[in-house]
Amino acid sequence: MGMSWALYLIGLHKDVQEKIHEELDRIFGDDVERPVSTEDLKDMHYLDIVLKESLRIKPSVPIIARQINEETVICGYRIPKGASCLVYIHDLHRDESVFPNPEKFDPDRFLPKNSVNRHPYAYIPFSAGPRNCIGQRFAIMEEKIVISTILRNFTIESLDQRTKFHLRQNSFCDLHYQFEYE
Repeated sequence: MGMSWALYLIGLHKDVQEKIHEELDRIFGDDVERPVSTEDLKDMHYLDIVLKESLRIKPSVPIIARQINEETVICGYRIPKGASCLVYIHDLHRDESVFPNPEKFDPDRFLPKNSVNRHPYAYIPFSAGPRNCIGQRFAIMEEKIVISTILRNFTIESLDQRTKFHLRQNSFCDLHYQFEYE
């Protein structure tokens, strides 16, 4: 899902796609056949922040659940030990105090100078803490390899605007995107 949403969002934003193409041209030149190396992945700085912004806007896992290990107080409410806690990553990534104009696709949010004072748990596409996704580094490497390979060979265009997608919740834990056809 992460790659699909990233390609979709890149296809909507020609300026972002042009910057990715420039970065890939710097790294690979005209060689569209050469496999991506570990060093190449380290040089894909702009693609990295584009993928982070894509995961902020459209997290692959929009909700995670945790069991409270000890009684705690959150926002003045006592949460008993053993209670289930749902973290709505989709909504967390839209906190305007952390991400101004949260619906805008803006990879520059993740430039080092713009991330300095951000709380480490304000952006958690792979969860966080001791139960975070052990495959997150692999997932980002995989996304960089696949997306860079596609964009080394093609320019993409997304034909439908984001306004056609709506987050829909059928039940307490069933959260997914729905595409509206005209």
